[in-house]
Amino acid sequence: MQLFRPGANTIATLVMASIGAAPVLAVGLSYEVMRSPYVTNQNVTRNQPVPFSHEHHVSGLGLDCRYCHTSVEKARFAGIPPTETCMTCHSQIWTNAQMLAPVRESLAGNKPMAWTRVNRLPDYVYFDHSVHVAKGVGCTTCHGDVGQMRLMRQAAPLTMQWCLDCHRNPEPHLRPPEAVFDPNWQAPKNQSEAGPKLAATYHIKTGHLTDCTICHR
Repeated sequence: MQLFRPGANTIATLVMASIGAAPVLAVGLSYEVMRSPYVTNQNVTRNQPVPFSHEHHVSGLGLDCRYCHTSVEKARFAGIPPTETCMTCHSQIWTNAQMLAPVRESLAGNKPMAWTRVNRLPDYVYFDHSVHVAKGVGCTTCHGDVGQMRLMRQAAPLTMQWCLDCHRNPEPHLRPPEAVFDPNWQAPKNQSEAGPKLAATYHIKTGHLTDCTICHR
């Protein structure tokens, strides 16, 4: 009496192949999920108490990054502007605009605006804005083309691999000091020559930039 049907060998082969392929597929799927915006929040636009437009203020009005982010050159954190900074202009223009009501209420109640942070790193990651600015890394290198963002979004994945890629080879991203805060800066055609010269000028040595203690302290 025949115990197995003619297709039993095929079924057994497929089952064994599936058992071997399942771990590989699971690892690959996990890796893709970890890189996806679902985890990294890349290109996710956050709701804010006021729909502040970088496109209008940066590209339209020409405000320098440091006007609002006052501590970016001397501290780890770039800083969020206090309500008084907003009211420097908006006590004179758009004084009754409904969308700016939270700003007026913040000033009247002496309570800071509850802005939602867009670019967030884990607590175990050490990042210093002032160091990157001092070494010629421009704002748009990490934050994207903010001058075209009506609402701010996270432009980069901010993953460990993304950081390491730049730490291993920062030269393509380096700018002269006067261009660090230029939202329209584009790498010149001779960046392959200018980059190493800027790295030497900024005294950047990549030998230790991938040490664990650089970002994990």
